[in-house]
Amino acid sequence: MSPENAQTIALQALGWLVGNDELCPVFLGATGGSVDDLRTQAAVPAFQAAVLDFLTMDDSWVMEFCDLHGLKYDQPLMARYALPGAEAVHWT
Repeated sequence: MSPENAQTIALQALGWLVGNDELCPVFLGATGGSVDDLRTQAAVPAFQAAVLDFLTMDDSWVMEFCDLHGLKYDQPLMARYALPGAEAVHWT
């Protein structure tokens, strides 16, 4: 997946999170971010990676997001791997 496609999916995920009244506060609490950070950091690939990290923590979130956007269920994780920081992932 290209970084551009990954960023598109991450921005879609951010929009989905912002529109979710239950999960948005959980995301903000988990990241220590604010609503202003959502606006100012949206275009930053590392922040987009954090959005996808959060989304992929729960299969039901992934399924709901993907169903809404017509994506295969593996696309958010594939997008995450295409953004900065994925090279540090080690499966042990």
